[in-house]
Amino acid sequence: MSEAGQDRILVLGIGNILWADEGFGVRVVEEFHRRYAVPDNVTILDGGTQGLYLVNYVEDADALIVFDAIDYGLAPGELKLVRDDEVPRFTGAKKMSLHQTGFQEVLSAADLLGRYPKRLALIGCQPLDLEDWGGPLTEPVRAQIEPAIRLACELLVQWGAPPVPRTEPLAPAERLLANDIDHLNYEMRARSA
Repeated sequence: MSEAGQDRILVLGIGNILWADEGFGVRVVEEFHRRYAVPDNVTILDGGTQGLYLVNYVEDADALIVFDAIDYGLAPGELKLVRDDEVPRFTGAKKMSLHQTGFQEVLSAADLLGRYPKRLALIGCQPLDLEDWGGPLTEPVRAQIEPAIRLACELLVQWGAPPVPRTEPLAPAERLLANDIDHLNYEMRARSA
């Protein structure tokens, strides 16, 4: 628990923005951060492909929301929420990249350290294209950014940490991604290439 007795909550996006739909989790957390302010007990993190480097963040969280592209064998762009004890079962889904294996290791390491989050939610989207090096999200996956954010907001409300829509745009220094790899700039370049 945090100092004020509130659960520490981590909202985490993982994935690789260089492989089309593989960047779904990063793009969702980026947009969530752009649109919402959160209470002090909530941390928003672009985990990218950091793998085991995320253990410290996960073990410090009482509750965890993860956005990711997951091959569930569903229709492209289908969103699926998996919670708590079901989350480790997504290892049965086809692994698409090294970061997924790494994130499973992160959860296992946190468990071995006795610091596994007591609440866990995975908001996964079925990808369409993982082969387009440098390409943007495909349309069916991009269309799930908004529904994924809504799911996360519902979870945060349930967990006592409601997000609040921002009334002022984020300053460039407050954005999760810089150097023109934020969603808007990156996709503009990908479309013009």
